[in-house]
Amino acid sequence: MNIHVEIQGDGPDLILIHGWAMHAGIFAPLTPLLAAHFRLHLVDLPGHGFSRGDDGAVDARGWAARVAALTPARAIWVGWSLGGLVALYAALDAIGQPRALVEIAESPRLLAAQDWPLGIAPRALADFASGLQRDYRRTIERFLALELIGSAHTHAMLRELKSHVFERGEPDKRVLVEGLRLLETADLRERLRDLRVPSLWIAGRRDRLVAADAMRWSAQRAAGTFAEIDAGHAPFLSHPQEVADAIERFARTLAP
Repeated sequence: MNIHVEIQGDGPDLILIHGWAMHAGIFAPLTPLLAAHFRLHLVDLPGHGFSRGDDGAVDARGWAARVAALTPARAIWVGWSLGGLVALYAALDAIGQPRALVEIAESPRLLAAQDWPLGIAPRALADFASGLQRDYRRTIERFLALELIGSAHTHAMLRELKSHVFERGEPDKRVLVEGLRLLETADLRERLRDLRVPSLWIAGRRDRLVAADAMRWSAQRAAGTFAEIDAGHAPFLSHPQEVADAIERFARTLAP
C-alpha cells in the first residue's frame, strides 16, 4: 500500500511528518500558516491515517525512503516526535537529498540512561505498550493528555484533539506497538555531528516527553539553530503562529 501524501500551498517544498498514533490532520492549526509560504507534502505514515493497512516493516529509516520516493528531492523535512526520527534519518543519510531539517519536540534519544539524564523513564513507554493490549483507545487518549501537559487551555485542547485523532480511522495496533519499540531503541546522538544540512530544533519549554534541554543539546551537537516556545509536546497546536514563524524565518536563511 502506498503512503498517503496530501499537497497544499505553493512555494518551496516542505514535507510534514506526524508523530506516534497520529496522522497529518494533526497539523491543521499549522497547515494554512505554512501553506502561505510553502508547497506542503502532508504525510500519513504507514499504519496511520489514510495509510492504514500497510503490512510493511516498522522502520524509521525505511519509512524515510518510502516518503522520499513520493515527494520531491531537495525539500525541507519537518518532523514532530516520531516523525522527527524519520526526518532525522532522511537528513543523516541524505535520503531524498533534504535541503534542510526541522525537528519539533524530538531528540536523538528518547529514553533516559546513565549517560543521558535528559530522557524519560523507560517505564513510561512500557506502560503504553502494555496498555495497548488492554484498552487501545484509552491508552492513546492517555498519550494525548501527556502530550498536552504544560500547554495553556489543556482541557479544551484535549477535547478538540480527541475529536480529530480517529477521524481517519484507528491506526494499526501492530504499527503502534512496534513504533513504541522504535522510540525505545533509537539513539542517534553520536551521528548528529555528521549532519550535513542546516537544522532547526523547536522545543516546548513545558514538554514532559522531550526536554527542551535535550533539544538544545541536539542543536548544539548538530551545529543547528535552537528555538524554544512556551508550550508542551505539541507546540504547533497551542502556538501555531510561533512555530510557523520560526520555520519561515529559518527557511529564509537557506541557500536557494
